Amino acid sequence: MRAVVQRVSQASVVVDGTVVGAIGVGFLVLLGITHEDGEAEARWLARKIAGLRVFEDQAGKMNLSLADVGGGALVVSQFTLYGDLRKGRRPSFVRAARPEHAKPLYERFCQLLAQEGIPVEQGVFQAHMEVALVNHGPVTLWLDTAELMG
Repeated sequence: MRAVVQRVSQASVVVDGTVVGAIGVGFLVLLGITHEDGEAEARWLARKIAGLRVFEDQAGKMNLSLADVGGGALVVSQFTLYGDLRKGRRPSFVRAARPEHAKPLYERFCQLLAQEGIPVEQGVFQAHMEVALVNHGPVTLWLDTAELMG
């Protein structure tokens, strides 16, 4: 699994003119899933994101987690995180999991993150979404379970 985690002061997702998910302070999580991903990757990534200490404490140091600041997470499926641009100009998405594998795992990840005590909002899987955010900092982190778990 791959996740781009952006620390935000607010974020929202609109589908067909309707807001389907929105948060204030927290993380916008763009989540990509590949064929080899399963429960272990979803569980590890949910714990890791819930525990990230990237919000400033009173001394201005990145020392606080989502729970510490009462933040939420807006999770958006993002198969393009597995786009391969090594050849040509158009990305290949062969490493992105098929929807029948990715959708249940995306939903499981959201469930696991919520079990960590994080309020979770979601985009709509496979929908054309308009994502708006105010990146606070800016702080943007890249997490890849294939690199970090092993």
